[in-house]
Amino acid sequence: MNQKSAELPARLRNFSVQLSPTPRGARLARLLATEQLRAWGLPLDPARQLIAELASNAAAHGRVPGRDFRLTLYVVGTTLRIEVTDTRGEALPRPQTPAPDAEHGRGLLLVEALAHRWGVTEGRFPRKTVWAELRCAPPEPTI
Repeated sequence: MNQKSAELPARLRNFSVQLSPTPRGARLARLLATEQLRAWGLPLDPARQLIAELASNAAAHGRVPGRDFRLTLYVVGTTLRIEVTDTRGEALPRPQTPAPDAEHGRGLLLVEALAHRWGVTEGRFPRKTVWAELRCAPPEPTI
């Protein structure tokens, strides 16, 4: 690597798709994101678990008939940011400890455990974005 290429800023990569707030839309979010991560040369896990959880939450808890959710992936430097935006801004997610025999309710605990950082950004009503960030190896240069 020569001195000039070492001084170039990191390349920003992004991917965004709008999907129906259904179990099928959540599954499609995971599948499309997996292919995008593969194309960027990034590790698939734990990113796809985070994407699956955030998309599933948007389909289950952020669902408004006739309104889609949006999955956006950004790579800046060595950080992958996963964002899922839905139109239930009044329903902000909060991690809770479920009962030991509960079949649901552990999703945000999983997000908290796998992500380096995560949070919620309130958007222009009625939107909210739940995001998670992962540190990852820099993407391989494309020729």
